Amino acid sequence: MKKLFTIISLVVVSNLALAQDPHFSQFFSSPLTLNPAFTGKFDGAVRVMGNYRNQWPSINNAFITSTGAVDFHIFQESLPKNDAWGLGALLLSDKSAAGAVNYNYFSASTAYHKGLDEDGFHQLSLGVQATYASMFINTGDLKFESQLDPNGGGFTLPGPYGGASLSTNYVDINAGLLYSGSTDDRNNFYGGLSLYHINAPKQTFLGTSSYTVKPRFTAQAGGYFAIGPATTLHLSGLETIQGGANETVLGTALQFITNPDDDVQTSVYVGTWLRLKDSFIPYLGLEFNNVRLGASYDINTSSLNTASQKQGGIEISAMYIYRPSTDKPINCPKF
Repeated sequence: MKKLFTIISLVVVSNLALAQDPHFSQFFSSPLTLNPAFTGKFDGAVRVMGNYRNQWPSINNAFITSTGAVDFHIFQESLPKNDAWGLGALLLSDKSAAGAVNYNYFSASTAYHKGLDEDGFHQLSLGVQATYASMFINTGDLKFESQLDPNGGGFTLPGPYGGASLSTNYVDINAGLLYSGSTDDRNNFYGGLSLYHINAPKQTFLGTSSYTVKPRFTAQAGGYFAIGPATTLHLSGLETIQGGANETVLGTALQFITNPDDDVQTSVYVGTWLRLKDSFIPYLGLEFNNVRLGASYDINTSSLNTASQKQGGIEISAMYIYRPSTDKPINCPKF
């Protein structure tokens, strides 16, 4: 049965690889995969982030995606008062078909954040990102119908590719634009546009067949607003279009400060997001000492729920921001 699930997951990979990049339900916790203009868009000196997602685990771990990222500010003392400049790096690993198909990405990005007013309440950001991507397929780990033993021995016949390994790589260019603003220190709102795979790179296997990576356009928006002395409402959403496929995610979370009178505060986040026509995504977060942890779980609501047993996937995120006392404050979105 597990081998059969491998075939199912391979079919899923074949279909979705033509349409969508790896993605996170907690897109707000993976800013460098969302829009290069988020590079350095935080209040602090250094930000370190990590994400892990296991999508459709009941289908033999169809997709396992993980990232590690860091970004920081440069030239803060020499820039105008309300400007900022960020640099960042991202590593992403995406494994599918029970580990038979492996994508690995390394990205370097930079973004300049230009202040639009004297008080620093409004900024316009422009970011660019370069990515080196590699793909590796171990055909020996793939199972096909032709390998079924007609005498009932299972998958024992040789595979059609003889266990060969296939690989390809390419260089990618991405860019994004972001606006953020606020009216006081208790609210913030933002909207951005990003375009990935601008150069439409090609993946080539065996020197003959090739596939053009389709550009991915994403619009994102959100904000947070205080609704009480210790409670804040967070809203966010995105629309992604790639290769004829589209994804719409909308959601909200409430932030509760558990010790509002203390200098070092602790917050609990409770919320939910909805991926239209696909899944319902409960979310729980905890923030303390400049660390924020998040956990979510996709509850599949589409026609795939029969195969996935309504187990869309678990996702975990972690973020740490180093804030020295001498750091220049930056007005920025907080997810």
